[in-house]
Amino acid sequence: MSSASRQPYGVRAQRHPNALVKRLFEIAEAKKTNVTVSADVTTTKELLDLADRLGPYIAVIKTHIDILSDFSEETITGLTKLAEKHNFLIFEDRKFIDIGNTVQKQYHGGALRISEWAHIINCSVLPGEGIVEALAQTASSPDFPYGPDRGLLILAEMTSKGSLATGEYTKASVDYARKYRGFVMGFISTRALTEVQTDVTTAAEDEDFVVFTTGVNLSSKGDKLGQQYQTPRSAIERGADFIIAGRGIYAAPDPVEAVKQYRQEGWEAYLARIGASQ
Repeated sequence: MSSASRQPYGVRAQRHPNALVKRLFEIAEAKKTNVTVSADVTTTKELLDLADRLGPYIAVIKTHIDILSDFSEETITGLTKLAEKHNFLIFEDRKFIDIGNTVQKQYHGGALRISEWAHIINCSVLPGEGIVEALAQTASSPDFPYGPDRGLLILAEMTSKGSLATGEYTKASVDYARKYRGFVMGFISTRALTEVQTDVTTAAEDEDFVVFTTGVNLSSKGDKLGQQYQTPRSAIERGADFIIAGRGIYAAPDPVEAVKQYRQEGWEAYLARIGASQ
């Protein structure tokens, strides 16, 4: 685990060169939360209701916008307003995985208009460096109106059983992140990756990539479709800066009480990691 990850969010925010990461750490510090809720619901009403109820307790809401049966202007406007109201970021878990020309069109434009409302996106590097280059190029274009308020996470590892996102694939993820660090915020991974040595690039002295870890659940070890869970504490101890929880929160009998519990456990684990008291 890097020395940066043992520093408080506020300190990392002050030092971080990426404007969106800086904002993310400031949100976490202000709200005392490192929770990202994965809102895998299928209607706009459900999504906006969850965002409004859980918004005060989360740093990020993660969407799969293409599973909504009624995506529309109301979805974009409503989600954007709630992000401003409750001070959280929006992460569209689109997992871009195609040639550069295609992902540029999928991200900036298209039916889902992702660049308009999603602060954070992610991609797989299976197609090679070109996918990261293409997305970074789009975000830095003079006619891109959102500029430093957008960022990319590279899907470096997955929590599903038998995942092939390991070894050379993970090394390439780190390599590309270092090469395009102006747009790449960090990783979706099960652990901190700063110690990974790549063949092409080396870590910069001020390297501080953010780690989001999926599959966090307080009460379950997995599901019948290969998902493998870990607890907020184990995720933070392995290097997660932000924990992503889905069914453990939105499918709970009382999602608000559930998110409060995840928030408390995630924050306590973070304080323990940085050596701070309650």
